[in-house]
Amino acid sequence: MSEDYRIVSRARAEPRAEGCTGVRVRLELSGCPSQRWSRDFAARLSRELIGHAAVGHLRLNVNEIVQGNEIVLEGVEQHEAPALGEAVEQALDAANRASTGASNSSPNVAQKEADGIARTIELHYP
Repeated sequence: MSEDYRIVSRARAEPRAEGCTGVRVRLELSGCPSQRWSRDFAARLSRELIGHAAVGHLRLNVNEIVQGNEIVLEGVEQHEAPALGEAVEQALDAANRASTGASNSSPNVAQKEADGIARTIELHYP
């Protein structure tokens, strides 16, 4: 099943606890993505941010970046907002494209081969 989400509201910022760097930014999505889409988005966002020195305090916890129907970014500072906005847009588009293509793609190996790999792993633990 393909998934396609868009940001449907303005970004909302919340101060964090004293001693924490940056703010928490929430971006509302057009729906509640699956775990697969959420993991894909987080991975793609991380990839988009490689090489951006300005995002040093940003926390990209795969299990927390998409919460329900929101993207939640922890530790965002003012000077990193422009690079982060572009990266979020690129990651969102890429996750949507990957989701659309995933439903029509064929598996990379036959189920029998996949089962064989799993059985081999099982041999190494009680």
